[in-house]
Amino acid sequence: MAALDLFGRRWALRVVWELRAKALTFRDLQGACGDISPGVLNTRLAELREAGIIDLDTPSGYRLTRQGTALIDAITPLHDWAERWASRVGR
Repeated sequence: MAALDLFGRRWALRVVWELRAKALTFRDLQGACGDISPGVLNTRLAELREAGIIDLDTPSGYRLTRQGTALIDAITPLHDWAERWASRVGR
């Protein structure tokens, strides 16, 4: 239930998803997430760091930990399903 609480928070999974390919600075991550406010991004980053999902690797920025990479592996099938679903319903 703790994981569902964390990942159910607005922007949490989006932040993780944007870090799937490479480390991003705060500014780059904010740009990748679109409408996220700096305050919300700071909060999500702190929560995800505390949970061991991401880490701050200066100077390259935020990156996934091993746990974060395992999370990406777990949610990629859901992403793939969503892509197929969206193409069928025209979204």
